[in-house]
Amino acid sequence: MNCTVIGTGYVGLVTGACFSEFGVNVVCLDNDRDKVAALRRGEIPIYEPGLEELVARNVKAGRLSFTSDTAEAIQGALVVFIAVGTPAAEDGSTDLSFVETVAREIGRNMDGYKVVVTKSTVPVGTSRKVRDWIQEELDAGGKDVRFSMASNPEFLREGAAIGDFMRPDRVVIGTEPGDEQSLAIVKDLYRPLFLNETPFVLCNVPTAELSKYAANAFLATKISFINEVSNLCEQIGGNVQHVARAMGLDRRIGPKFLHAGPGYGGSCFPKDTLSAAFFARELGIDFKIVEATIEVNARQRERMVDKIVDALSGDVSGKRIGILGLSFKPETDDVRDAPSSVIIEGLLARGADLRAYDPAAMKEMGERFPQMTLCKDAYEVCDGADALVIVTEWNEFRMLDLGRVKQLLSEPILIDLRNIYDPPGMRAAGFHYVSVGR
Repeated sequence: MNCTVIGTGYVGLVTGACFSEFGVNVVCLDNDRDKVAALRRGEIPIYEPGLEELVARNVKAGRLSFTSDTAEAIQGALVVFIAVGTPAAEDGSTDLSFVETVAREIGRNMDGYKVVVTKSTVPVGTSRKVRDWIQEELDAGGKDVRFSMASNPEFLREGAAIGDFMRPDRVVIGTEPGDEQSLAIVKDLYRPLFLNETPFVLCNVPTAELSKYAANAFLATKISFINEVSNLCEQIGGNVQHVARAMGLDRRIGPKFLHAGPGYGGSCFPKDTLSAAFFARELGIDFKIVEATIEVNARQRERMVDKIVDALSGDVSGKRIGILGLSFKPETDDVRDAPSSVIIEGLLARGADLRAYDPAAMKEMGERFPQMTLCKDAYEVCDGADALVIVTEWNEFRMLDLGRVKQLLSEPILIDLRNIYDPPGMRAAGFHYVSVGR
């Protein structure tokens, strides 16, 4: 089977590479010619463990290719995935301009039956709009061509995307009622997973579209909930990690996403919670839980700034503060809506002198905050700093040489916003140690 994935961002590139690993012939289409040229040279534009090797293997096997030729890519495929960006607008709505542009290009270049699949995270009703945009272009060109619409949301975690695609918890396929042909075609793409007894959720298109928002909103709510619990723990002398363990051992709740910290970030949770709240309001529904989740997350980030300031006796002006971790989570270079941004902005606004290190996310954050000094490793960050702040829990920060850290710091202050160290042990080692909810 031949398929085309439009968009070579995070979702599109991972989707195309993984389908080609299944034996499908995949063309990844992007209008950025420089990006396509770089991909053809084997240069991967994102940091994702294992992706470079996966792309190289399937390009060599002839199953994966990259192009900017829209007509060739669309006309040569039976299935066309839309995997372009859907950024949030200022009011929380979703900007569908890239999706519309792509849909119209599909309509202008469609020469026979296709299944058009929305892979991007889009508000409920978007697939219907895509159908209308495609049909408008077909009508304008005088073409009598039949096509099907489907929704196949992605559930990929940055840093673990390949494993999530190859060994997913579930595959959701939404098709239009009575369209057995498109359902059979999309299921066939996922046949290796079907044979491995991966659960499939087969539903209509609006249900599939909503499933992604519902999942992300719920996970974001778990994060905000445990952060609220952490605030209670700080007031009563409790330990949020013990509370989270007690909760997580209940199989109805589960332990994942119950980790107190500086709040959620990245390309999905912030955008998807805002979008879910927005389209619910448009339907006349007040999505109170999601609205509260968004509010709690914003407040938690500001609380982290206050926590750092308080650890330095209420004044960070002129103080040198080391920051470990800039990406929104480990194993990615993604800094979109990262908690580190709010923390850095807050400390700079209060006159702090910042030094930072991250294994993968230095370039973009350095450009965003040119007044911040970037360092070669964690120990250079510590050198002469009045305090060290752990913002992202990269593995290499979990086993720091604490003796060396203490020696390098001008004051032995460590603010651990990810709770990766043990409070009694840190205090015994001579640190003024601050964590979240403990």
